[in-house]
Amino acid sequence: MAKRSRKRSIHYNEEMVHPYEGHKGSKRHKDKYKRRRNNEDSSNIVELNSLLDTAYKPPQHRRPFEALTPAQQKYINAIKNNCLTFGLGPAGTGKSYCAGALAAQALESGRIEQIIFTRPAVEAGEQLGFLPGNLEDKFSVYIDAFRDILHERLGKGVVEYCLRHGRIVGSPLAYMRGKTFNASTFVILDEAQNVTPNQMKMFLTRIGEDCKVVINGDMRQSDIKGPNGLDDAVNKLRGLPGVHIHTFERQDSVRSGLVRHVLDRYEAI
Repeated sequence: MAKRSRKRSIHYNEEMVHPYEGHKGSKRHKDKYKRRRNNEDSSNIVELNSLLDTAYKPPQHRRPFEALTPAQQKYINAIKNNCLTFGLGPAGTGKSYCAGALAAQALESGRIEQIIFTRPAVEAGEQLGFLPGNLEDKFSVYIDAFRDILHERLGKGVVEYCLRHGRIVGSPLAYMRGKTFNASTFVILDEAQNVTPNQMKMFLTRIGEDCKVVINGDMRQSDIKGPNGLDDAVNKLRGLPGVHIHTFERQDSVRSGLVRHVLDRYEAI
């Protein structure tokens, strides 16, 4: 004799009811489910916005940016008061740090909308071969020092956010052709001792009205052969209005006392 099949009865309560089930009272439960989901979504949005605001809000620094030496103070004043500033001198004098910190200040205060950091993709005496990844990945190794400066002044979260959204751009010098630097841009050309005269001319002719441009380099550490674009530009542009040439000396090094002694030995006449 065949056994009767038993149908398992499922009793739904308000928490178990799915809004799209077709049983009695589903419309009422569906409306309640939607209201509950809407309330949850609203609370999640508020929480997410609060998290983003916290993550990307520029931190308040206990130690404000200030010059460590009289030479740095003159260099900072020159950048603030001129359209084009050349920072010349040996390693450790704060050329890159001062320019990067001023750019971070300008971006944080809203005076500019974009920082462009560029340098020639020249290796210092050795061949690294082909680097993996896209252009940004390949060039990132050249701007790590500048990235560290921005991390210190703005915070890592802000820097990564600005990099993703084009507020901070790192690009090889060769990709500057065709660009125009406007008043909302702060441009830094670092390691300019490795620029050829033609590359320097191309870069200088990108400068637009009221743009802030800083060019740093040490002509005694050039890794290229032939004419040097930094030396050529300094000689040709000296005395022009809106152009300032600041030269650091070995005694202006703030990296360490040992660096000053090393420079004395290597550059002794």
